Amino acid sequence: MKKVVQLRPKDSAKAHENEGGAPPDGKREKAPRAVVVLGATGSIGRSTADVIKGADGVFTVAAVAGGRDAQALARIARELGAPFAALADPAGYQDLKIALAGSGVEAAAGPQAVVEAALREADIVVGAISGAAGVAPTYAALKAGRTVALANKECLVCAGPAFMKQAQASGTRLLPVDSEHNAVFQAMGEADLDAVEMITLTASGGPFRGWSAERIAAATPEQALAHPNWSMGPKITIDCASLMNKGLEVIEAHYIFGVEPERLDVLVHPQSVVHGLVAFADGSVSAGLAAPDMKVPIAHCLAFPARLRTQARRLDLAAVGQLTFERPDFARFPALRVALDALRAGRGLPTVLNAANEIAVEAFLNRRIAFNEIASLVEAACDAALGDGVAREPETVAEALDIDRAVRERVRSSLPGEAAAS
Repeated sequence: MKKVVQLRPKDSAKAHENEGGAPPDGKREKAPRAVVVLGATGSIGRSTADVIKGADGVFTVAAVAGGRDAQALARIARELGAPFAALADPAGYQDLKIALAGSGVEAAAGPQAVVEAALREADIVVGAISGAAGVAPTYAALKAGRTVALANKECLVCAGPAFMKQAQASGTRLLPVDSEHNAVFQAMGEADLDAVEMITLTASGGPFRGWSAERIAAATPEQALAHPNWSMGPKITIDCASLMNKGLEVIEAHYIFGVEPERLDVLVHPQSVVHGLVAFADGSVSAGLAAPDMKVPIAHCLAFPARLRTQARRLDLAAVGQLTFERPDFARFPALRVALDALRAGRGLPTVLNAANEIAVEAFLNRRIAFNEIASLVEAACDAALGDGVAREPETVAEALDIDRAVRERVRSSLPGEAAAS
């Protein structure tokens, strides 16, 4: 498969010569780089705000967008000096307007307001809105020619072909914020894709790594949310516990780096120090290492191709002591197998997978299904979509979102007690 968007540092200086930038030594003076933060109230958004505030004068913020938390969004908008703040939930408009009173920040609400935030004049848009809700505004930014620092993996899982085609048409790039893809991006360097034999993403194994299948099946939401290494939102934390998150990341890597499924691998690495590895045809392997701190890949993307000096945690290998690796256990963590099967099958199954998984995770968090039913519910949705023609490769974002909606409705209707409730 041919690579669609070249994620290469070697031609980046020319591409950014007219943009605001972040000099690695702080000596060159440039105009501040304008940033839009989509998903500003989530864990990635908060870490992005920390990076921006810590890089005095390097960035300005053109807009921020959040989901439902008007108070948190108003606070971040004030802290970052953003002139525009958009809340996805229309019902939160008055709360947001009151919270921003006297600040000079323009308030707006509703899905279209979030798209408006994405289209504000900026050098880079951080796409960190969780789930399929982030697809439309992130795509709008890409279509407008903005560089996108992508933290929402569902954009590519749900509508990967459309996103990569648009990136090529717009002449812009997607920079990977996920720690694993960012590590691969850095480890790959200027190597030609033909020289890459294997790309490996690592997984911590989550809170259930050493648990038996029976114990995992009976896990509670509280146990699943207790991630050993990372502090994240509830949906992604549950995905990490099931290893579905790693499956979604493999699908994302397929589109970002343009490699076949056969050249993508997963290793369980409990220390979360090695985030990604690239094995080359000459037998050498390059790895991206960092402390488990999302400010590291965020800073890399915001300043790219330069480097920021940040207060992110430093890696102390002597303190870590040892690094261990193991193969994932598909029997105990079937969600990873289901995701890899969907990638290999194609025909739009990643879109189906993503939609079904979001509903299944929501049902688990609401205690409507057991933890082990997440994977079985998603697999059943994929099988049903293949059987009745719902699964098809979406050529546009609109088609992908149509499939997404249809699958969500079907999975919701299959949940225990749904028929009685409706």
